[in-house]
Amino acid sequence: MNTIGRREEQILLAVGFLVPEAYLVSIKQYLSHIQGKPISIGAVHVPLRRLERAGYIRSRLSDPSPVRGGRRRKLYSLTDRAVKILEENKRVHDMLWAKYANLKS
Repeated sequence: MNTIGRREEQILLAVGFLVPEAYLVSIKQYLSHIQGKPISIGAVHVPLRRLERAGYIRSRLSDPSPVRGGRRRKLYSLTDRAVKILEENKRVHDMLWAKYANLKS
């Protein structure tokens, strides 16, 4: 995967913001809040798996939650590869928006 789509970019940005508590449900809730509309678990889970396989994120299991029978969470973090592609996407977006703004002036 040399490029990422809009949803993948949003997920990477959410992971970067939420670390060290970036797990499936927290990412879903954050994106739903930012976008002002509900997002399904599948709309986050499938791209997360794809991004992990492509080397943009890494995961680890948390310690079990302190409640009896507490479950572990799969926590995500960005790799250097993700940071580079996010920076490149921002550079391109900024350039395109600047060109667009100049057309509107």
